[in-house]
Amino acid sequence: MTSSECTANEEMAETSVEKDTEDEDRATVEPDSGDDSGTIIRISDVLEYLFCSRFTYYMYCLDIPQHEEKRFKVIKGREVHETRKLTNRDYVRKKLNCVRKESDVFIASKQHHIKGIVDEVLFLEDGTAAPLEYKFAEYKDQIFKTYKFQLVLQALLIRENYNIEVNRAYICFTRSNSLVKEMEISTSDFKKAEKIIEEILDIVEKGLYPKTSRSSRKCVDCCYRNICV
Repeated sequence: MTSSECTANEEMAETSVEKDTEDEDRATVEPDSGDDSGTIIRISDVLEYLFCSRFTYYMYCLDIPQHEEKRFKVIKGREVHETRKLTNRDYVRKKLNCVRKESDVFIASKQHHIKGIVDEVLFLEDGTAAPLEYKFAEYKDQIFKTYKFQLVLQALLIRENYNIEVNRAYICFTRSNSLVKEMEISTSDFKKAEKIIEEILDIVEKGLYPKTSRSSRKCVDCCYRNICV
């Protein structure tokens, strides 16, 4: 397997870990308000869409589950999410100028049609807040697009629900000695995230069949590769 295939598989495995930490229900439908959609999707739905938009179609339009539970990285990732609460509880306060934090926060927005769980919401000395996400992964001089928008969506939810400015986020790479990387979040990042949500809602609600991923290496270990045409 090439290094690019390994990277793609690692990214997909981390997406599956995130899915397991969220509410088990998939997209839910609330009563409509006016002309607005009542569908609420998960942050993990966005990550899967970014990896390949057809994941959304197969899961929600055809109701074909992934069955990713036996992947080694998924299992280890779940263990990380369970054990992280027992270790290094105060390191963020010292290194990131954090004055307090909330852990395992379920957060949702009807306005933006999104819900999910934030590993940690950090409240910083400068009066802003930031999400912190733990990843069972090594830092390889890049932050995957799926990682980035997971944090952007978390930031969007924190900003709305806590009525506080969020302009950065943090990722802890547990396989790189718990290295913490900071990521800036801009206004354009929020706008891109909102546009992605709209694209996913179009698939879920209208049954649109999206184009396949441009990267064939993502197909190598995909659970839908035998039915995707």
